[in-house]
Amino acid sequence: MQIVDISTTTSTATAAPSLPMKGVWPTLRSYVFWQHERGTLHYDIMVTLILLFLFTSPYWINFNDKPVPRPLHQTDVLVTVDGQGGLLYEISGSAVASGDNGSVRDQLLHIIEPISGAVSIVKFEAVPSRDGKVQNYRVWVKRE
Repeated sequence: MQIVDISTTTSTATAAPSLPMKGVWPTLRSYVFWQHERGTLHYDIMVTLILLFLFTSPYWINFNDKPVPRPLHQTDVLVTVDGQGGLLYEISGSAVASGDNGSVRDQLLHIIEPISGAVSIVKFEAVPSRDGKVQNYRVWVKRE
């Protein structure tokens, strides 16, 4: 029978089995520093991850990049062809001060002339809103 002195023996821990993570860190490092050639599997993976981020991130990240709504200018004018060789202008009612037909005609002409040059007003009509106020004016003009 053999007597072993435990105080003098040293125990060494056996080496832990190698983990698969050992190969992951160098791969991640190579992704960060973009060390792969074009056409390789890792290059394609990096490009795919970037494209996924670009196209899917707006669904989850609020970038606050919406355009600021601007109020419409009070003299917004819509111009269409009336089908009889003239032009039909629709002008906001807030752009014209109320008054008699002569003053309204002059104000409408003052708004239209910078857009289309010298014109003559054939006729105009006020389009009322539901509450009876003038919503906009329809103006038929002919070029001089």
